Amino acid sequence: MEARFHKQVQTDLDVVLGKYYGVSLRLGDDFYAEFHIGVRKAVENPRFFHFDRSGLRRCNLDRFPYHFLYDIRGEHVRIWVLRHNRRHPDFGQKRFSR
Repeated sequence: MEARFHKQVQTDLDVVLGKYYGVSLRLGDDFYAEFHIGVRKAVENPRFFHFDRSGLRRCNLDRFPYHFLYDIRGEHVRIWVLRHNRRHPDFGQKRFSR
């Protein structure tokens, strides 16, 4: 199993990293590492995480108030959006189709 990302996930990640790297290098590195830990968990056990109201699975990051939404597509997980926990639930939903 592998992870594949919607093209806008990189933009989502850049925005968050810009915020945290603006505070400190360590905080930015910590966020980046935790995001990749979440991706690895989703790849290793894709059915572990619960469904969001959108119908996608939701992986909450432990230390940071962010999560990403993904689904299972054959032999890979497709990550659609990375967003803040307080972001409107509709943010990023136009990226995927039912």
